[in-house]
Order: sequence, then C-alpha cells, then structure tokens
Amino acid sequence: MSCDSSVLPKTGKDGKIRKKIYGTMKRQEVREEKMKCKIIGIAGGTGSGKSTFTNRLKEEFGDQIAVVYHDNYYRRQDEVPFEIRKTMNYDHPASLETDLLIQHIKKLRRGEAVDCPVYDYAQHNRSDQTIRIEPRRVILIEGILLLADKRLRDLMDVKIYVEADADERILRRIVRDVKERGRDLDNIVDQYLTTVKPMHYMYVAPTRAKADIVINSGMNNVAFDMMRSKIRQWLEKPEE
Repeated sequence: MSCDSSVLPKTGKDGKIRKKIYGTMKRQEVREEKMKCKIIGIAGGTGSGKSTFTNRLKEEFGDQIAVVYHDNYYRRQDEVPFEIRKTMNYDHPASLETDLLIQHIKKLRRGEAVDCPVYDYAQHNRSDQTIRIEPRRVILIEGILLLADKRLRDLMDVKIYVEADADERILRRIVRDVKERGRDLDNIVDQYLTTVKPMHYMYVAPTRAKADIVINSGMNNVAFDMMRSKIRQWLEKPEE
C-alpha cells in the first residue's frame, strides 16, 4: 500500500478529513510491513512434480507454513452442464479466478486469515466448501500458471519452476487423474491433446524464464535441501 497524500483534500474541514484518512492509510501501511511474510511460488507443467515438491516442504514444516493451490481458484461454472464442463479448457489463464487469489495472498501477507475455495476435479467445478488458511511467515503457492501473471510474480520472494519431459508428464497425469480424480482414459487423452498440450507450450513453458530456480524433478534432493534451509532460516529469524 502506498500513502499518497497528494490525492486527498488539503484545507479547512476537508483538511481534518485528509489527516484522518492519511493516518489510517499510514497505520495500514505499517501493519502490512510488520506482517510481511515470505512467499514462494512453485510452478511447472502438469505432471512435472511441482505438487510433489510443494507437499514435501509442507510435510517438513507442517503448520509452520501455509500452502495455497492455484487450482482451487478455477472459476465456478454452475450454469454449465457437466458434459460441457468436461470438454472445457482449464489450462488457459482465463479459467482461473486469479484476482481472488491475489486478494487472498495480500490478506495473508497482512496477517489476515482467508477462506480458500475448494475445487472438485470429478465435477469440473468449484465446490461449496472452503478451507480456512491462517497467515504464516512463509507461504507456498503452487500451480501451472503462477508465473504467467506479473501481479503474482511481484508478490513472490522466490519463484521456482519444476520441469519434466513431456512423456513423463502425460504418464503421471494419466495415473493421477484415473486414481485420484475418477476420470476415464479417453477423457484424459482427449483433454491433453486438445487443451493441455497446446496451452503448455503457449502459456506455461515460457514462464520458465521468469523463475529464479529451475529444477528437473519434485524429488530433486539438492533443491529441496536448499529450500528447506532457506525456509528454516526465515522461520528462525526474529520478527522485526
């Protein structure tokens, strides 16, 4: 937040209002600075291993850190029939309500809890449930398109891109979607060829160049040890 007093009224009764508004803005700015946390973005193509890397860090630190998944911010589509939802493009940036994610990340950074939406992969739609996420000094954000939005990138202290060969990614996606999301093979293959693959090369792969760190697997132990040490350092550092 930036306190620009030049846009506020300056004289008379308006001057008192100006001082009051400016004081409120200044207090909010100080509060945001005081509550500021470290944010790590973890991106990469479908099946690349980004969720594995994210979950390993979450298991290591537990409730000391918070995790927000971009996938949970897919737009609600109650008015769209299920058969049509099955065929829609979920790998285009417009399919995600990124504005809401940005609002939530800013709230967490200010020390405010948020109610994160929950996406139902079997129904291809946002569910009616929410997950309460409490603010933490370290927040992980994970998703294929995280680095495609400059507003999100500007919120991150560390940007990580996890990559893998295309054949490995599709095989992992098939296993995951069948076992965890209840989808049939024909739908998975059709979706991959018509939307996932072209969107990856159009929107996801180019964001590799935006990352601070590029790793070749969610099981890359060297990268994991580096991030574990960095997060531990942040958590052990006294709040200023």
